[in-house]
Amino acid sequence: MTDMAAPARPQGVEIAQYSDGMTDDPEHVALNRAAWDVMASDYVDPGRRAWESDAPCWGTWQVPDSELHILPDVDGLDTIELGCGTAYVSAWLARRGAHPVGIDNSPNQLATASSLQREHGLDFPLLLGNAETVPLPDASFDLAISEYGAALWCDPYKWIPEAARLLRPGGQLIFYTNGCLLVLCEKDDEDVPVEPVLRRAYFGLHRTAWSDQHTVEFHLGYGDWIRLLRANGFEVENLIEVRPPEGATTRYPYVDLAWARRWPSEEAWIARKRQ
Repeated sequence: MTDMAAPARPQGVEIAQYSDGMTDDPEHVALNRAAWDVMASDYVDPGRRAWESDAPCWGTWQVPDSELHILPDVDGLDTIELGCGTAYVSAWLARRGAHPVGIDNSPNQLATASSLQREHGLDFPLLLGNAETVPLPDASFDLAISEYGAALWCDPYKWIPEAARLLRPGGQLIFYTNGCLLVLCEKDDEDVPVEPVLRRAYFGLHRTAWSDQHTVEFHLGYGDWIRLLRANGFEVENLIEVRPPEGATTRYPYVDLAWARRWPSEEAWIARKRQ
């Protein structure tokens, strides 16, 4: 890990093991780490396919960026991927001239990321840690990004302020996660497709625990997202409610195309830190 007194651009960050204090992590951090260390093997092949592609595709429906226009021009930017998993988003950024850093809670996910770095000849820092408390200096980055990483598995009331701290004035925040309507309608059993029936209260939406996977997700309503972002110095530039194209497929059984063509099962937020 770099010296905390190092220049703003983090270089040479290595995969660092948790200290004995890892038991002090919040419950959801420990639960999600344990679950993802088990699930990591299921994401090796999808991660490899994403690394092999130079045409970024987003989310469970793999909608091309050429349709969603999420990625900005990143050439020369310092970027951090919050909850990077196998780090394919950081690989996309690196190939476009960015200087990425990835941080993730799961040692097994980072082991896959490191292996894919060697396979593809890309080298950028990977940090084992909780995206709610990143051990890097203030104002180190121009872009913070998360696709189903911190955006889903971290408490937004902790990781959004942390993203704001890490970004320079004028820096951009992009995160991609489950759509709010999907969460409100989703069943507890992820093997059963969602139906157009409201099953959760919208007001007070925050922590969602899944009994079958022993994981904890976090979701907010639209007003809560906007208030949280603005309270931490962000201006919302766009909210993309993702509609998969006709014929799209997904390997996830909890949503089908007919539902996702009628209601957004995924959403991407784009915000900028005020100057």
